[in-house]
Amino acid sequence: MKALATFLVLLNYFTRCHGWICTIAPEHFAAAQVDAGNGMVVMTDKNSNAFFLSDSSWSKLGSVALKHVSVGHAGVWGVDRDNTVYKFAAGDFFPTRGLSLIQVDAGEGQVVGVTSQNSIHCLNGSSASSIEEEGVLKWNTITGALMYISCGPLGCWGVNSAQNIYFTKVSPDTCGISSWSQVDGAAVKVEVGSDGRVFVVNQSGNVFERAGISKALPQGTAWSHISFCVIIKHVTYDLGRLWLLTDAGVILNCI
Repeated sequence: MKALATFLVLLNYFTRCHGWICTIAPEHFAAAQVDAGNGMVVMTDKNSNAFFLSDSSWSKLGSVALKHVSVGHAGVWGVDRDNTVYKFAAGDFFPTRGLSLIQVDAGEGQVVGVTSQNSIHCLNGSSASSIEEEGVLKWNTITGALMYISCGPLGCWGVNSAQNIYFTKVSPDTCGISSWSQVDGAAVKVEVGSDGRVFVVNQSGNVFERAGISKALPQGTAWSHISFCVIIKHVTYDLGRLWLLTDAGVILNCI
């Protein structure tokens, strides 16, 4: 019965999702968050366990309970329920000192994140790659206020508590930024792929991709709605694959 139910769900995704062919990723119940970058897919579940996708199954990632995990050119980083920031090294996560964050993004050489007060912070690429367990991280404060941020090769995108969407360029070497530019639309989550593609999820669980992105126009021109058959909580993209987390805690792999 379980196999039949899974088949019917898969058939539903294949026939009804437009533009992308989606299948259910290796099963893991109660997934809470997913992130992809640098050829790796990671996730956390509702019990704050972290995992990475290994072939066709999820393998435990470290021994630390994390509510959020991010992977990218800056490595694998996470945040626990007390908002302590962790970096993965030598087979496990170790805590860092210097700042408490509710979300981090390791998409580019720098690491960026936001606090519970919506302040924005950046750790330059040199510091991110060379920190030691006993060291105190020297985060740079970025002007503005966001509740979620993600960076890619052409810049950083964020959403604030009013669900407004913003774009800026952030230097991986210095964490210096250009001014924030508000982009049309509304969203609660935004993710930038390693190739610069940008996806957002709005409050209703709809997914949009930013069209017209280029080096000359990194903020793009318009949002293109991607119609899926289920409500989406989180989206991430890497190496031509779109990973979606549904409101039921199921992860979809779309090509």
